[in-house]
Amino acid sequence: MARACAICGKTSMGGFNPQSSGMNRVRAHRRYKPNLHPLEISQGGRLVTVVACTRCRRTLRKTV
Repeated sequence: MARACAICGKTSMGGFNPQSSGMNRVRAHRRYKPNLHPLEISQGGRLVTVVACTRCRRTLRKTV
């Protein structure tokens, strides 16, 4: 599965782990991944399964 939203294009983001950035400690890198779930949407009159983030799923549910 792709790690990007098919609707908005949200991808994983890099940052630092807050638990490891103490006073005299080296900051540890970590990955912030989007919350992706499979979603069936209609494209051209047929159902297509795409991977979408939860924000896009909620927005699509409100517009229907």
